[in-house]
Amino acid sequence: MAKDENEKIVVGLDIGTTKVCCVIGEVTDSGGLNLIGIGHSISRGLKKGIVVNIETTVEAVRKAVDEASRMAGVEVGSVYAGIAGSHVKGLNTEAVVAVAGKNKEVTNGDVERVIEAVKTQSVPPDREVIHIIPQEFILDDQDEIRAPVGMYGQRLRAKVHVVTASVARTQDIIRSIEKAGYFVEDIVLQPYASSEAVLTQDEKELGVVMVDIGGGTTDIIVFSEGGVKHTSVVAVGGMQVTNDVAIGLRAPIETAEEIKKSFGSAFAGTINETEEIRVKLIGDRPDRIVPKRIVAEIIQPRMEEIFEFVSQELKMNGMDGKVPSGVVVTGGASLILGIEEVVEKVLKLPVRVGYPQGINGLVEIANSPMYATAVGLALYGAKAKSGGKSGLRSVNKGPLEGVLNNVKKWFKELF
Repeated sequence: MAKDENEKIVVGLDIGTTKVCCVIGEVTDSGGLNLIGIGHSISRGLKKGIVVNIETTVEAVRKAVDEASRMAGVEVGSVYAGIAGSHVKGLNTEAVVAVAGKNKEVTNGDVERVIEAVKTQSVPPDREVIHIIPQEFILDDQDEIRAPVGMYGQRLRAKVHVVTASVARTQDIIRSIEKAGYFVEDIVLQPYASSEAVLTQDEKELGVVMVDIGGGTTDIIVFSEGGVKHTSVVAVGGMQVTNDVAIGLRAPIETAEEIKKSFGSAFAGTINETEEIRVKLIGDRPDRIVPKRIVAEIIQPRMEEIFEFVSQELKMNGMDGKVPSGVVVTGGASLILGIEEVVEKVLKLPVRVGYPQGINGLVEIANSPMYATAVGLALYGAKAKSGGKSGLRSVNKGPLEGVLNNVKKWFKELF
C-alpha cells in the first residue's frame, strides 16, 4: 500500500449500513474541492452502522473505491472514513489552565495545554476520542472568546465537545479499510462530515440541527454560535422504513425498497386517494393493486418517530428553542416525498433538504443527499491537506493519538 502519489488528491469514504459511497476530489490551489470520481456499492456487512462482517465490508469498500478510481483516473492509496453507530457518544466538557505566557499574554502553547487537559480527563480504556471540537474560550471572567491568542489574563478555560467511540468498533472500520488495501488518513464522525457539505456558516452561527437519515441509523448534530453543541445517534433509519413497507404490503424487501423510493411519501396528506400502484407479493402470489395512500400511511408513523427522537434530544440537552435556522435533513431517506411536512408537523421548525455544496467538478452526479457524508469527508480532507496535516492513522496507534493535531488545525483556522 502506498499513499496517493498526488498529494492534492483526497478521498472520502462513507461506509454505511445499506451502501458504501466513495468520492475522489482534487484540492485546488485556493483550497477548494474539484470532484473527479464517484463510486458506490451495496453494503451488507454492517448493521446499524456497526461492522458485523469484515470480509463482506472489505469487498464493498473495494468495489466502491475501484469504481471511483476508474472514473477519476487516479490510484487511491488513502481515505478519510466516516464513523457512526450507537456506540458513538458526544459530551460537552471543559478544562482550565493558568496562562503561562510572558506578561500573562495567551500563546498557542497555552491553547495546546488546555486541550491537553481535556485529553487527560478520564476516558475508559474501551473508548477512543474521535474529535475534540472547540466551542468557546473563557479568559478570567470574559466568555464567548473564539481566538484567545494575544489576549491577556490569568486563567484560560476551554469549552469543547468531545466525541468518543468504542475502540473495538473503530478498529473494525479501520481493519476493513486496510484489508481492502487503503490507509486511513483520519476517522470522522459522519454527521460532522455531512455538516461540512450541507450547512452554511450562517446556519451554524444562528443555530441549526442537522438530521442525517442513513440506512441503519439517524445521526443528529446541533450547531449554535458557530460550534457543535450536541451530537447523538438514533438506532432507526431508512431500513426500518423499508421493513415497515415490506411487512405492511407483504412484499419482498427489494420490492418494498423500490416502492419506498418510487411511490413513498412521509406525509399521507399529500397523496391523492384515487392513486393506485401494483405490488409484487412474496412467493408466487399474484400481484395486487393497492392505494398509493396506504404506502404513505405505513411510512409516516416511522418518520414521525424519528423526528420525535430528534425533539427529545433537543429538549433533553437544553437546545429546544436555540435553533432558529431550523432543521436541515440529509441522507438517502431525506429524498422521500413529504419529508418537509413531517418535520414541520413534529418539530414546528423551518426545514430544508441538505444537498452537497461548496464543490466543483462532478456536481450533477454528486448532487444528492445520499452523497452528503462522502462529499463532506472529502471536504474535511481538503481542509486537512490545505492546512498541511497528514492525520495518518494506524490500528497500532493509541486511542488518543492524532486528536491534538486536529485541534491545532481548527485553532489555526480561527486565528
